[in-house]
Amino acid sequence: MEVVSPSPLGFRLPLPPSPPQEVIDFEKQNIILSTYNVEEPESEPTRLYPLPPKPRQNKVLPEDLKTPDNFVERDPRLIRLTGIHPFNVEAPLSDLYDEGFLTTKDLHYVRNHGAVPRVEDSEILDWTFTVEGMVEKPVTLTLRDLIRDYEQVTYPITLVCAGNRRKEQNVVRKTKGFSWGAAGLSTALWTGVALPELLKRAVPKRGAKYVCFEGADKLPNGYYGTSVKLSWAMDPERGMMVSHMMNGEMLHPDHGKPLRIVIPGQIGGRSVKWLKRIIVTSAPSDNWYHIYDNRVLPTMIDPEQSADLPETWKDERYAIYDLNTNSAICYPAHDEKVPLTDGAHTYKLKGYAYAGAGKRVTRLEVTLDQGKTWVLADLTYPEDQYRLAPEGEMLYGGRLDVSSREACFCWCFWELDLPLSQLAGAKDVMIRAMDDSMMVQPRDMYWSVLGMMNNPWYRVVIHKEGQSLRFEHPTQPALIPGGWMERVKKEGGNITNGFWGDKMPGEEAVPAQEAAAKEIKMVDDKVTRSITASELRAHDGEDEPWFVVNGQVYDGTKFLEGHPGGAASIINAAGQDVSEEFLAIHSENAKAMMPAYHIGTLDTTSAADSLPTPPESCPQSPSLVFLQPKTWTRALLASKEAISSDTKIFTFTLSHPTQQVGLPVGQHLMIRLRDPVSREAIIRAYTPLSEGSDTGSLRVLVKIYRDTPTQKGGRMTQALDALPAGHAVEFKGPVGKFEYLGRGRCAVNGRERKVRRFVMVCGGSGITPVFAVLRAVVKDVQDQTRCLLLDGNRVEEDILLKKELDGMEREAGAAKCRVLHTLSRPADGWTGLTGRMNRELFEREVGRPAEERDTMVLICGPEGMEKAARESFLGMGWAEEDLLFF
Repeated sequence: MEVVSPSPLGFRLPLPPSPPQEVIDFEKQNIILSTYNVEEPESEPTRLYPLPPKPRQNKVLPEDLKTPDNFVERDPRLIRLTGIHPFNVEAPLSDLYDEGFLTTKDLHYVRNHGAVPRVEDSEILDWTFTVEGMVEKPVTLTLRDLIRDYEQVTYPITLVCAGNRRKEQNVVRKTKGFSWGAAGLSTALWTGVALPELLKRAVPKRGAKYVCFEGADKLPNGYYGTSVKLSWAMDPERGMMVSHMMNGEMLHPDHGKPLRIVIPGQIGGRSVKWLKRIIVTSAPSDNWYHIYDNRVLPTMIDPEQSADLPETWKDERYAIYDLNTNSAICYPAHDEKVPLTDGAHTYKLKGYAYAGAGKRVTRLEVTLDQGKTWVLADLTYPEDQYRLAPEGEMLYGGRLDVSSREACFCWCFWELDLPLSQLAGAKDVMIRAMDDSMMVQPRDMYWSVLGMMNNPWYRVVIHKEGQSLRFEHPTQPALIPGGWMERVKKEGGNITNGFWGDKMPGEEAVPAQEAAAKEIKMVDDKVTRSITASELRAHDGEDEPWFVVNGQVYDGTKFLEGHPGGAASIINAAGQDVSEEFLAIHSENAKAMMPAYHIGTLDTTSAADSLPTPPESCPQSPSLVFLQPKTWTRALLASKEAISSDTKIFTFTLSHPTQQVGLPVGQHLMIRLRDPVSREAIIRAYTPLSEGSDTGSLRVLVKIYRDTPTQKGGRMTQALDALPAGHAVEFKGPVGKFEYLGRGRCAVNGRERKVRRFVMVCGGSGITPVFAVLRAVVKDVQDQTRCLLLDGNRVEEDILLKKELDGMEREAGAAKCRVLHTLSRPADGWTGLTGRMNRELFEREVGRPAEERDTMVLICGPEGMEKAARESFLGMGWAEEDLLFF
C-alpha cells in the first residue's frame, strides 16, 4: 500500500472547464471588445493542456479596512510576511502545491512595496502608458488601444520572488529582507501583447541598450521602476509581454490591475505592476528600487556596511535578472506524521523545481545519506502540454504561442516513491536540481545582505517518534516558529559548519550566544493563563493597562510610575498589540524585565474573539489635533533646512491648515519610518521645535549621525536625511513623563509639583526638550520661574538654536533667563566657557540644593554627559527626584 498525501496537481485529463467569463463583464458597461468576450471551448475533453482551477469568491478582510488597500479583496489563507500593510504574502506551501500547475489569483504570491493603486473597472480601458526615451516614434497608448490594435498572446509563466526561501538566510544571519518561505512563486496564464511588438513600433535609436519600466505605485523613494537589457526585450524567445489578463480574468489589483509587465525566467521584481512608462535608455535604470533592491552583494558585506556603499549598490554586476535553479520538498509537509504500522510500504515524496533564463530543469536528485549517494526522481513538465496545442489555438482571447518556443517559462514537478524502511533509517532527506546548462543547486548557502536567490540543497529532517515518522522543514515563513534551522541554532549548533549543525567528531560545541544573536527571554514559564481578546480589550485604559507583545499579554500597572517614557506610554498601548513598537524602541535590559509583567498568552483561536487589529496610520486625518496617542498619523515632508553641517530642520505639512500639532510643553512625539526593503519599523522619539498650538505644519530639528569608518551612524537620522520632499512620515504622541503646566507648575508622571527655578543641562540635539520649556517660561511675562541653561558641545558649530537662545536671554533678562555655553574643543577667539560638563562646572554655576528644594534639574544629552551629570548632582547632595532625564 502506498502512502500518498492529498496533493492533486490538477493537470491530468479530464480537465476542469475554464473559469466563467462573467467576471469580466464589460457588456454591463456597453463596451464591446472581442478580447474579453471569450467563448467557452466547444470540446473540453480534447483540450491537451491544463486550465486554471476555479477561483474563490473573496472579500475585503477586516485587517485591511484601516489601510490604503481597503478596497482589495483577498484570500485569508495567505501568510502575511510584513505585517498588515503593505501586502506581501505567500500561500501555505501545501496549499500552493495542491492547486496544481496553475495558481489562482487567490493563492498567487504578492510583493507590494506600498499601497495598491486604485483603478475602477470603468476606468481601466482608458488607462494610459507610454513608450518613450531613446525611440524615433514615442507612443502613448490606452489599454483600449492595446487590445484593439495589437495581436494578443497567452503564455503560461511562473513568477518567482528573488527572496524565495529567504527565511533560511535570516536564520543564519539577519538580512535586510523579510522572511519568505519556500512558496514565493506561482504560475498563471498571462494574456497581453508581446513586448517586442510595442518596441518595434516605437523604433529604438542607435545606442539604446536598456528598457526601463515604471509603475504607478507611489513609494517613499519615488515610483517603483527597474530595467532589463533591450536585446532581451526584443527577443521573442524571452517571452516578455505587457499583460492585462491573468487566468482569463482582468488583473486583480494586487497583480497589477489594469496593466503590467510579465517577464518569464527572471525574478519577479522585474515584472513591474500598474505599468505607466516604458523608457528606452542607454544605461540601466537609475530608479531607487532598481539600485537598492534585487541585488546579491558580495557575502562579506554586512547590513551595517551596506548602508554606506552607494557605488557598490550601483554596480550592475550585482543586479539580479535571471532566476537560478531551485527546488523544494512539498510533501512530506512540515510536521507531517507518517505511521509505520498501517501496512504501507512506500511514501511518495513530491515537490517543485524551476530554472531561469528559459532553461529546463533536467534532473532532480534525492539523497538519504547527506550526499554520499543519490536517486533520480521522476520529473513532470505540464508546460509541455501547451506545446501540443494546434497552431493558431486561441486561449482567453490570445494566441497560445508556445509550440514554436524552445525556452521554458514554468516550474515543473517531481515525485519519488521511497520505501518507508529507508526513510526510517535516515536522519534527513535532501534534494538538488540541475538545469540544461548543467548548473546544479549548491550544497551550501551563499549568504548576502538582501537574502536574495537562496538555493542550497533543500533539507527535511526525519524524526523517529515511536511508531511514526515526523518531518521537519528548514523554516516556516514570516515570524511563524518552527523548522530544524531555528531549533539547531537555539540549541547552540552551528548551522553553517557544513554539516547542518550536527556536531562532528573533534568539533568544539558552539556556544549558543555565538551561534545566534542572544535572545532575551520575555516570558515567565510559570504563567500558563490564556487570555481572550475580550479580556484584553477590557483593560484598555488607565486602570490595569494590558498590552500584547509577540502574542504574550503583559500588565503594565506596576510600572506606570517607573517607566522612563512616562505612564502615558503604557496607557497609550493598553488593549493593543504593540509588538512592533516595543521591539523597535526598547533595549535588551527593558526586554529582560518583561517576565515580571507577563500574565498570559493571547488566545486567538476564536474567530469571534480574534486578535485586535493594530491601528494603522491615517493618510488623511480630519481631526482638529494632529497627534493621536494610540494611532499613527501621517504628515508629508515639505522641506529640509540645513542649519549646520550635520543638523537640519525638517518641516512637515499636516492634514489641513487649521490642524493643531497638539503637543504639551516638555513632552515629545514618536516618528516612524520603514525600511523600504525589509519593512522593519524604525521608531525614535523627538521633541519638535513647533509649539503645541502651532497649526498646519510641524518642525523638527534633527542632528544627523552619519556613518564613519569607525562608528555606525544613526539609523533614523540617516533615513530621515535621505527622504525626498513629499514623502509621508508617521507620527504618534504625545508621550513623556514630564509636562510643564506654566508659571512654575509641572507634572511628573501625573503628579503636580511647584518649582521656582529650572536648571537645564543639555548637549547637542538634547537642547530641544529644554528649549521648549525655556520658551514657555520666557513667553509668559507673568511666569517668574528662573532658568539657568548649561549647554555643552565640542565646537561652536555644534551649538544648536544659539540665535534663538541669545534672543530669549535678551528678552527675559539675566535675572530670569541665563544661558551658558561651554566647549570642550574651543577655537581661537571663543569667549565663553571651556571644558566638559563636570562637577566643577555644576558646583560653580549651580551650587548645592536649597533647603526648600524648589529647583528641578532637567537633563538631556549624550549618554556620557547624562551619566556625568547624574553622578555630579547626586554627589553635591541633590535628590534623585530633583533630577529629570528626558
